[in-house]
Amino acid sequence: MEDEEAEIYDGIRAQFPLSFGKQTNQHTSLEAIHSATRRTVDSSSHSPANKGLPSLSSPSKAWLKDLRNPNPSSRHHGDAKPSSSAHENQRSEDRNSAFGKPSSTADNGSKGRVDGEDLKDDEVMVGPPQPTSNLADEDGVMIGPPRPPPSSNFADEDGEDDAMMIGPPRPPPGSNSADEDGESDTVMIGPPRPPLSSDLAKSDSDDDSDEEAEEDRYKIPLSNEIVLKGHTKVVSALAIDHSGSRVISGSYDYTVRMYDFQGMNSRLASFRQLEPFEGHQVRSLSWSPTADKFLCVTGSAQAKIYDRDGLTLGEFVKGDMYIRDLKNTKGHISGLTCGEWHPRMKETILTSSDDGSLRIWDVNDFKSQKQVIKPKLARPGRVPVTTCAWDREGKCIAGGIGDGSIQIWNLKPGWGSRPDIHVEKGHEDDITALKFSSDGRILLSRSMDSSLKVWDLRQMKKPVQVFGDLPSHYAQTNVAFSPDEQLIFTGTSVEREQTTGGLLCFFDRARLELVSKVGISPTFSVVQCAWHPKLNQVFATAGDKSQGGTHILYDPSLSERGALVCVARAPRKKSVDDFHADPVIHNPHALPLFRDQPSRKRQREKALKDPIKSHRPELPVTGPGFGGRVGSTKGSLLTQYLLKQGGMIKETWMEEDPREAILKYADIAAKDPKYIAPAYAATQPEPVFAESDAEDEEKS
Repeated sequence: MEDEEAEIYDGIRAQFPLSFGKQTNQHTSLEAIHSATRRTVDSSSHSPANKGLPSLSSPSKAWLKDLRNPNPSSRHHGDAKPSSSAHENQRSEDRNSAFGKPSSTADNGSKGRVDGEDLKDDEVMVGPPQPTSNLADEDGVMIGPPRPPPSSNFADEDGEDDAMMIGPPRPPPGSNSADEDGESDTVMIGPPRPPLSSDLAKSDSDDDSDEEAEEDRYKIPLSNEIVLKGHTKVVSALAIDHSGSRVISGSYDYTVRMYDFQGMNSRLASFRQLEPFEGHQVRSLSWSPTADKFLCVTGSAQAKIYDRDGLTLGEFVKGDMYIRDLKNTKGHISGLTCGEWHPRMKETILTSSDDGSLRIWDVNDFKSQKQVIKPKLARPGRVPVTTCAWDREGKCIAGGIGDGSIQIWNLKPGWGSRPDIHVEKGHEDDITALKFSSDGRILLSRSMDSSLKVWDLRQMKKPVQVFGDLPSHYAQTNVAFSPDEQLIFTGTSVEREQTTGGLLCFFDRARLELVSKVGISPTFSVVQCAWHPKLNQVFATAGDKSQGGTHILYDPSLSERGALVCVARAPRKKSVDDFHADPVIHNPHALPLFRDQPSRKRQREKALKDPIKSHRPELPVTGPGFGGRVGSTKGSLLTQYLLKQGGMIKETWMEEDPREAILKYADIAAKDPKYIAPAYAATQPEPVFAESDAEDEEKS
């Protein structure tokens, strides 16, 4: 019986294909993915070479491309024609079709006219078809043979001189006589113009090659773009690990988000979100040299260390704010402004603060510091240190001071707080970023005075170059080098009066001139930027008061991994069998593990409303009273009110003389002593007072 059922089942199953009931996954090609992420705005339109030219949209580019390269179906023997000739031929074909004339694409075996004679079906026309006249009779009858195709030069090639061709043959494709003389609508008389001289052609080719070489020289990956979203305010901090697999971003919304390119799909969602310190903005992030830990600097006075997965390893101690000398405090006493990990040593970090000091810390000991650096000031006081930076070897420290000065310290035996290099008026406003070159010769400084300055460390009296018109409204706006350090780039902020949005400005380091401006966002300001050497991708953070994100610019032909990995990975489709039950606990007295921890601010507000926890005194009741209490006009308690109304409490003290009120108790104490006088009556002698003598008084 079981065998018969199996045979029946196999017979039925054989009627269906093997793929019946299975849904095949539709894989999107990489070309389609990259075309979807391609930038629509031409970044080269902002370059100085093309200054003043508007950027072209994708449909306009496609139209120009088709205009330069006509449809290959209208070509013969691979001959190409200029765009003007192609349009002229198209217009003539449209006229012919409108007048009932045959098209120029007719086969050689079709019927036509040669020297006024009809061709038979078995005859083959030798040479090209005869040109047609542009004139037509009133009845629309075609006069003469059909018009030759636009690219037909068979008459010249085959030597068919007897073929009744009107006028000389059309000029070769290289001729631009019609375009140069503006005679595209007139009939050309005489032989074709000779080709351009070799010198002119060579100069044109040299100009084109120079422009192409200029574009290919820097190879900025700008063709495609993706955005890592998730923050609700501007992204003020950015750090990419050395391998390029993980990105961390910090924002003014007090959170840090962690992204992993290997684990992300095309949704570009972060795998972890942190809140280092409640109510404080994230100002700086930095990976360790081994990329197993990262430093998080917020607006609080304590920096935190996290591991690679976002777990807290510890936070540094806070100093005593009542100690005047900053060298005697154990840590910072005001909000931090910047922090950076040592480029070589994995246990050393550097922080700067608004309290006017820089401190070097040991990661293995969170309760002590290695060195305190106090910058040199013109007047005694506390001036905030707005930024700090290591050089590439970790042997030099640079700090940007709130008074606009730049100070540099060399780490050597016996070094102290006295700077080795001091530039008093480096900038007119707060310095937002400092950056050393890898060779240790160049120092870049970015400021909120809308400028970027290039300094030569061998001669710091004045900057080598000053780039202006770079607005910056955020204290975290940085500056960076390209991987080969040929380019210097920084971001700009959006201003109310101007129409330009947030830009990435690239400058040539050798020539010290602007190379390109890349538009990142029309409404958001660009704060942090970086160019990863292994990925060859440009990162730029942007945002405003309501939204923030990290823009990643890449080129599929130049970049590697990074954004290319996650963009090509489609998200998992939800299946019918997927089931996820969210546990809902209705017990109000559940374990603390399942309770939502309220914020401290809400707890304080709730405690202030509670009269018992806040120890608030009872306020007097105004009006008639309620709840057993009457108004303040009749007494604060009900018993006092009743006694006053019944006459048991008599208030006569306002009508009596104070002296008489005191003396009446003296007579009572003398007549009826109760406590003190009976105890001393047996032991104390009676007081004897001197009697006054009237004579003595008169004598005196």
